[in-house]
Amino acid sequence: MKYQLIKYYFLFLLSSFGVVMVNAQDSIPTNTLSYEEFMGYLKAHHPLVKQANLKLSLGEANLLKSRGGFDPKISVDYDRKKFKETEYYDILNTTFKIPTWYGIEFKANYENNTGAFLNPSLTVPEDGLYSAGVSFSVLQGFLMNDRMATLKKAKHFVDQTTAERDLMINTLLYEASLAYFNWIEAYNEQKIYASFIENADFRLQAIKRSIEVGDLAPIDSTEAKIILQSRLLGLENAMLNTRKAALKASNFIWINDVPVELKDDIIPENPTDEILESSLLAEDMYNNNELLDSHPKLRALDAKLNVLNVDRALKANKLLPKLDLEYNFLNTEFDDFDNYMTSNYKAGVNFSLPLFLRKERGDLKLAKIKIAETEFERTSEAVSIQNKITAIQNTINSLETQKGITREMVENYKTLINAEERKFSVGESSLFLINSREKSLIDAELKQNELNIKFLESKAELFYTMGTNL
Repeated sequence: MKYQLIKYYFLFLLSSFGVVMVNAQDSIPTNTLSYEEFMGYLKAHHPLVKQANLKLSLGEANLLKSRGGFDPKISVDYDRKKFKETEYYDILNTTFKIPTWYGIEFKANYENNTGAFLNPSLTVPEDGLYSAGVSFSVLQGFLMNDRMATLKKAKHFVDQTTAERDLMINTLLYEASLAYFNWIEAYNEQKIYASFIENADFRLQAIKRSIEVGDLAPIDSTEAKIILQSRLLGLENAMLNTRKAALKASNFIWINDVPVELKDDIIPENPTDEILESSLLAEDMYNNNELLDSHPKLRALDAKLNVLNVDRALKANKLLPKLDLEYNFLNTEFDDFDNYMTSNYKAGVNFSLPLFLRKERGDLKLAKIKIAETEFERTSEAVSIQNKITAIQNTINSLETQKGITREMVENYKTLINAEERKFSVGESSLFLINSREKSLIDAELKQNELNIKFLESKAELFYTMGTNL
C-alpha cells in the first residue's frame, strides 16, 4: 500500500509539473515598478516635494522684503489752511532719501512755504529752498542697526529654509522607501506560499488516488488536506498584506497633481546592491566633520545660530548712547552747486542714553542665553547623528552576516527535503516528515525575506540619518 502511494505521488508530480509551470508563468504579472521609477515619480510629482520647495521661495521672499529697507524713498508733505479769504499757510516739503549699509543716510530736500501766519522758522525765498545733506548715527546704529540686522538675518534665513527643505524631502524619501520595501516583503512572502501550495496539492491528490483504489483509508487524506489548507490560508493572508502594502506605496505616487493607485498586476522589483551601494560609505567618512556639518539638521541649527548672533550684536549695540548728527547745505537753486556754501546750512544733534540700561542689558542677556541653548542643541544633535550612523553601520554588518547564515540554512533545508524525498521513494520515509521539512524550509525562506528587507531598510535609514538624498 505504501509503495502504491509513492507511485501515484510521483506520477502526479511528473504529469502535473509541466502544466503547473505554464500556469504559474501565465499568472505572474509582467508589469514591474522599479525602485528608481518609484522614487522618480515621487521626486517629480509628490505635493510634499513641491511644498518643500516653497520653503526656498519663502526665504527668498523674506530676503527681498528685508532689502526693501535700503530702497530710496520719496516723501511729500503738503499742508494748507485758508479761512475767510485769508491764506493762513501753504507748506510744501518734499524729500528724497538714500539709506546706506551703515547708519548713514543721504537726502535731498525742497521746501516752499508761504502764508500770512506762517511760522517764521519756515520762511523761505520766493522760489523755495533746496537742501542736500547727510544724517548718520555716530555711536548706536553705526556698525549695527535694525535695518542691517534684518537683512543679515534674512540671508541666514534662506540657508535655514534650504536646510529645512532638504530635511523635509529626506524624511519623505525615507518614508517612501520603507513603504516600497514593505511592498517587496509582502509580495515575496506571497510568492513563497504560492510555490509550496503546488507541492501540498500534489501530495493530497496522490493520497486521494490511493484512497480510490483502496490502498489507503479516507482518514489518511486529512493530514494532507490540513497542510494544503494551512498554506492556502498563509497565501491568502500574504495576498492581503501585499495589497495593503501596495496601497501604502500608492500614497507616494502622484502624476500631475493626481494621486495614482497601483493596480494588482503591478509588482515591485528588488533593488540591486549597485542602486544602494553609495549608502555603504567608508567608515572613516562617518567621522568626517565636513560630511557631518552638511547634515540638514545641523545646517538649520547653524543658520539659527547665525541669526541669533546677529540679534546679539544688535542688542549689544543698543547699549551704546544714541548720537545722531545731521547736516544740510542750503541753496535757492538746485543745480547751482557752486553756491552751496558752508555758511548756509541746517544742522542738528540728537543725543540720548538711558541711565540704567536695564532693558538693553536684559535683552542682551536673553540673546546670549538663546545662543547657548542652540549651541548645546547643536552639539547634542551632532553626537546623536554620529552615534546613529555608527549603530546603523553595525546593524548593516550584522544583517550581512545573518543573511549569509540564513542563505545557507535555506540551502540545507532544500538538501534535507531532497534527501527525504529520495528516502520516501524507497519506502524509508513518510509524508509527515516531508511536510515537516517543507514547513521548516518555508519558515527559513520567510526569515530570509525578512532579513533582506531589513537590510534594505537599514541602507535607506543610513541615507536618511546622514542627510543624503536617496
